[in-house]
Formats: sequence, C-alpha cells, structure tokens
Amino acid sequence: MITDKEIQIARHCIGYATAHGASAARVSLNKSVTDACTILNGELDKVSHSADRSIYLYLFVNGRYGTFSTNRLEEADLETFISKAIDMVRMLGEDLCRKLPDIGRTAKDAVTGRELGLFDADYAKISSEDRLANAFRLSRFQETKEKAEGYSLISEECEYSCTADDSYLADSNGFEGRHSETTFGTFCEMTIEDKEGSKYSGYWWQTTPKASDVDYDGCAAKALERAVRQIGPKKRRSGKYRMVVDSTVSSRLVSPLLTALNASSIQQKMSFLEDSIGRQVFPENMTLMDMARTFGKNGSRLFDTEGVATKDAPIIEKGVVKQYFVNTYMSEKMGIAPTVEDISRPCLMPFIKGKDLQDGEKEVSLKDILKTARNGILVTGFNGGNCNPVTGDFSFGIEGFAFSDGKTVHPVKEMLITGNIMELWNSLTAAGSDARPSSRWQIPSLAFENVVFSA
Repeated sequence: MITDKEIQIARHCIGYATAHGASAARVSLNKSVTDACTILNGELDKVSHSADRSIYLYLFVNGRYGTFSTNRLEEADLETFISKAIDMVRMLGEDLCRKLPDIGRTAKDAVTGRELGLFDADYAKISSEDRLANAFRLSRFQETKEKAEGYSLISEECEYSCTADDSYLADSNGFEGRHSETTFGTFCEMTIEDKEGSKYSGYWWQTTPKASDVDYDGCAAKALERAVRQIGPKKRRSGKYRMVVDSTVSSRLVSPLLTALNASSIQQKMSFLEDSIGRQVFPENMTLMDMARTFGKNGSRLFDTEGVATKDAPIIEKGVVKQYFVNTYMSEKMGIAPTVEDISRPCLMPFIKGKDLQDGEKEVSLKDILKTARNGILVTGFNGGNCNPVTGDFSFGIEGFAFSDGKTVHPVKEMLITGNIMELWNSLTAAGSDARPSSRWQIPSLAFENVVFSA
C-alpha cells in the first residue's frame, strides 16, 4: 500500500527538518482502506468505502517539541509545512525531557511489515461482489423469523468489513520500521420481543487477519442465542456473591490495572499501583503476560509508536508487578529506566486456586469455572460505571445470569457491583483458557470471591 516513492518522501521530511532547525525528528506515514457492507433484515442497507492517508511529524527543536499532521505528500508542500511547523515549535515552552529513544532500543527486524503474518496476500483479490456476497452469508433473518418460538424477531443487522492498514515509522537516529496488517470482521445483532412485550438484544462479532478464517455461519446464531437467553430475568437480593466474568467482557476488569501501570499515571499521582514494582500485590497464581510477538495473532507488533522493540514479557508474574510502561519522555522525566510505551497483547494465564494444572491440563473452560464456583452470578455484560484511578474504588452496572451447582438458572439485570479493584483481584480464584481469539486482549473467563452486588 505504501509505495517506495512515499517512503522516500517520508525520509526527505526527516532530512529537511533536521537541515532547517530541528535537532531531531520522527515521521509516521499511515495508509488504510476499509470496505463494509451492512445487511438489515435480510436486505442490503449500506455499502461504504473509506481510504485514509496521513503523515505525522514529531519535531524536536532546541529542547522544544511539537507534533503536526497532514495528508498532503507533495515534497514542495511538505517543505513549506515543515518550515512553518519548526517556527511554531520554537515558540513553545522548553521541555528537555523530550527525546528520541536510544537507537539500541529500537526494532531491527520490522523491514517488510509482514514479518508477523498479519497481512493476507489475498486481500487484493476480494472484489466488491465478494464483499456483498459475504455480508449476505451472515444474514439468517428469514429463517430465524419463521422458526422463532416464544419470541418474535424484530430486527437483524449484519455487517461484513475488510480493512488493510500499512504504517511506516522512521526517525533521525536511523530507525526505520514497518507494520502491515489486514482485518476481516463480521458483526451481527439480533433484537427480539418476548410474549410480554419486553425487548432484548444480543450481538456477536469476530475479527481475524486472514480471510479464510472468517466464520460466517456462527455469527447470527450466536447473536440470537445471546438475545434469547436474556428472556425472563428475575430479581436478585443484594449481597456478597461469587462472581464469574465471561471472557467476552472480562477485559473490562484488566483495563484499570494497565492504566495504573502506565508511567504517566504514576508520575501524575493518578495510580493505585504506585511503588508496586517488584512487590507481590496480586494473588500468587496470577500471571499477566504481554505476548507482543505472537505470530499471526491480533495485537501483535514488533515495535511501539516510538519504534522501541517489543518483546514477550511478564507484566505481573505470580502476583509480582514486573514492569511499568515507560516511554522515553517519562523515563527522562521520572529518572527511571524506559520500557515500552504500552502493552501490545495482554494474556492472562489459566489457573484454578488450589489445583496444580499440569502441562496437559491447561484447558480451563467457562463450564469448569462455573463448576468450581458452584453458586453465584455470571457476568456477561457491563453497563457503564467507572474505576477511580487513585484509590481503585469501582462501581459497574452488570447483566448476566444467576448460577447454582455450576449451571445457569435465570437471567439477571440492573444490578451493580462495587468495591476496590485491588481487593477484587486479590479475591481471584480462577482464570480460564477461553480468551476470544478475535481479540488482542487475551483475557479469559474469571472467578472472584465475595463480590458486593446491589439489586
């Protein structure tokens, strides 16, 4: 997608900037194309095509720093643009902590952009007719409407999309890196009405780098199943329950931890994990890895937005915090060693408290976790809420199912969970091996003890 000529223009930007007053410069060139077809109630509703090209300039001028972007890639226009940008940076306040990363920390192996197997070479062969046919393959509106029992189908929305992204990053220290990937996505949402007139919606989605891995048959069926399962919710008393969180939404509980491990949060005194590095602050069985270089998987990358090389590494290992996310700027500002800017592909390792999982027993399903927890509430959706970044206190609206003897018994909704995120994670009793392959967040189903639910 990015041509050799465009790469030469990007390199020219760096040379021109450093020759006309910039002490250092970074350039990021990005191109993307997305095509999507939407089917509503079995009929074509929308066809969209979008293409984007942009170049970002990061300019370091005598201890000052500024970022600028444009979508014009003609050399003469860019030279004028860069000259004016440098003049603007000179008017900014001095910040001596702004620097490029040391060249020794940057990736050396991101040459073609396709080293991680994330770009499907067959992408260019997919025609507009193919995309439309693929979208119609998702729809099950007519047959679902005819076979509906105990409910009526109100609407079905299906979408097929395919995207190609190409990015090139370079700086005046000599770093050059490229990342290319394709994404094929399916989405279905079903809305139904029960006999009492109550409406319920269920959705399902999938993304994959390879066109051949797309599942067309299961998307609508899964969306319908998730809608039908919500029929007949019952009230539940407030109290403390065992909580199991389904893998489709469990990343919501990991997100506050990763935010708190970011150096910018720590530097601004907005982190409940300040001074936690090297200390065991989570359960001994809890290990969170960054599997940044997993071949062919969503979220994998060889370098971050600064060009710093990624690596597969523990973030939390056996409950011990092993790493903060520290970019070059925060490293200089805080006087600590730099790492990577943020996590690429978080993976929480499976375990069941009190059980030693041997190498051949690493499969831990949601069914296994429910059986271990026996009684409680299975959370399948979060409806708003927040987590205080300073204290870790949280409040989330939830929906899901009550379960007894390891089996779901009825839906629940309009409930609230409250507590402290650190106390919650320290009550973790199990983590599955059922993280969704479609997501870069490889967070499985989770089980917690004594969670406060409000009806």
